[in-house]
Amino acid sequence: MNRWKELTGETSGQDYAARFAALARSGKDVHGEARFCAALVPAGARVLDAGCGTGRVMIRLAELGYDCVGVDLDASMLAVARQQAPGLPWFQADLAGFEPGLLGIEADFDLVVAAGNVFPLLAAGTEGAVVGRLAASLRPGGLMVAGFGLDEAHLPVSPGITLPEYDDRCAEAGLTFVDRFATWDADSYEGGGYAVSVHRR
Repeated sequence: MNRWKELTGETSGQDYAARFAALARSGKDVHGEARFCAALVPAGARVLDAGCGTGRVMIRLAELGYDCVGVDLDASMLAVARQQAPGLPWFQADLAGFEPGLLGIEADFDLVVAAGNVFPLLAAGTEGAVVGRLAASLRPGGLMVAGFGLDEAHLPVSPGITLPEYDDRCAEAGLTFVDRFATWDADSYEGGGYAVSVHRR
């Protein structure tokens, strides 16, 4: 069982969406991930939102002109995404066994984004499989971006994968390290409990 399901029982979609809606109403910027992605690839690029949740990042990218596909395992989160953007393609799938072709999706994405602590919340031991599946869905030269917490202050569960472990899984999948930041606002990474990593196929 993945750690997200252990944490939420996969019934938290409405609550999750409500929390971000409240943040947006309070004036907080909730589009940092989408802005970061938009700085990496031009509008019109194909983007896979891996672990898309309620669709906050993908919906914003679609508004900015990106060709997006969202994948998540949690039906409660996808229900919210489909309600908010019924015209966008949302798929329920386990990232550890993700095969775009079986879903009728072409595996030539310009960018894969895994925001929202996707990797620390995977089932233990599946991180390499997930990186491999996501890397295989990229076109040559495509980018993978993952942002996740590294300590208890930045995670709802005990820390999972470390940055060296993540980099090793990426290298095993044929990805090359490009850059790393401390936030989705592209602040430089100098250690700390959160990192946004960019790798290239």
